[in-house]
Amino acid sequence: MTRRISNFDAPDRFIAGTIGEPGHRAFFLQARQGGAIVSVAAEKTQVAVLAANLGALLDTLAERGVAGIPADAGDRLIDDEPLGEPLVEAFRIGAMTIGWDSASQMVVIQAAALTDVDDEDDETTSIIDAVLADDDAADGPDLIRVRLSPADIRQFVARAVRVIAGGRPLCPRCGQPLDPQGHICSRPTAYLN
Repeated sequence: MTRRISNFDAPDRFIAGTIGEPGHRAFFLQARQGGAIVSVAAEKTQVAVLAANLGALLDTLAERGVAGIPADAGDRLIDDEPLGEPLVEAFRIGAMTIGWDSASQMVVIQAAALTDVDDEDDETTSIIDAVLADDDAADGPDLIRVRLSPADIRQFVARAVRVIAGGRPLCPRCGQPLDPQGHICSRPTAYLN
């Protein structure tokens, strides 16, 4: 099958979002530009790492004196609207990269589809090669490429942090998520004699 590459240069919307109840949520990254909308499935940890790394990238750029890097999302309203419809999973993310395009002063996010390769080392190499490729070759896993301004990245990070925190509350003793059906704590209360 031919590789699908979705490019979003300054999309109208790029968000992390979920469907389902806490404890059973499915995470997505979604880009919309005009009438085009692409949703890719992600793991919660992938969204968390992406948000943390994007924030760190902007902090590093600001420390190096790059102009126009906001310290936070500022007074701009955080997009709390649900994922856009239709919600059709284009692919499940296998690998992501982020980078700074100094010519356009934009952050570039690329996410490649998870592939089914038998040899794990070959899989890792092929996914990373596909994500890092700066061309639109016909071979390789499906890819989404998004270019955003630093201000839009700060908004993405603020929303992603809120989406991640919107899960189940954590047990105050062990720090694991509390399940509504019950929780067996790995750190039981100490008994006093």
